Amino acid sequence: MNNTQTAGALLRQWRQRRRLSQLDLACEAEISTRHLSFVETGRAQPSREMLLHLAEQLEIPLRERNRLLSAAGFAPLYSQHELSDPALAPARQAIEQLLKAHEPYPALAIDRQWNLLAANASVGPFLAGMPDFLLGPPLNVMRLSLHPEGLAPRIANLALWRAHLLMRLQRDAEISGDEALFSLLDELRGYPAPAEVPAPPSDAVLVPLQLHSEQGVLSLISTITVFGTPNDVTLAELALETFFPADAFTAEYLRNLANST
Repeated sequence: MNNTQTAGALLRQWRQRRRLSQLDLACEAEISTRHLSFVETGRAQPSREMLLHLAEQLEIPLRERNRLLSAAGFAPLYSQHELSDPALAPARQAIEQLLKAHEPYPALAIDRQWNLLAANASVGPFLAGMPDFLLGPPLNVMRLSLHPEGLAPRIANLALWRAHLLMRLQRDAEISGDEALFSLLDELRGYPAPAEVPAPPSDAVLVPLQLHSEQGVLSLISTITVFGTPNDVTLAELALETFFPADAFTAEYLRNLANST
């Protein structure tokens, strides 16, 4: 987004991104369509409270709420610290505890652009043999997963997993409005890909990540965890992805792998 845009123009852009009409947003925000129109065109100067109220209705990310407030002449509301900052020590300790507790199964923390922030010891073996240019810093999890010199050749169900990741990335880009994510999406779509995307089995309830190993194919399912009430941009954009074995073979393999390292 252009940093010189007015608050009204930014609101209109977010409303259109959410595919809402002025009437839709006005009804959700319980304001008149006329007033919303005046705000978007700059004929009315919204209060700080009104901007935050509309931002909440539009589910605008905290980073962009700060930009919206600044565009209207107000001070940013939400802090933004590096994860290493003492102010985030309680959150960082919680992340470290969650990652450690998930061993012997892989778990990692990523930022909004899918860059790796932290990982537990169980992730390390899966990075063995990866080229340095993919390991960063920053190590981008999406790029590492789908790059032809990354994990892609090891993924048994690459077509299905690739389609799943691209769908997630597109959704993240649309929700956040982050141009870097749209650029990453274009890059990943340009990587070599299987000709067809097979449909998942009719009895499948989750899309697993299936990886070739020297002993057989591993099958993993994942969950995403986010902070429930973040008031800091960094924490709002942080997510933990934890992988669980989808079968007994994978569970035993991961336990043995952890015991051997």
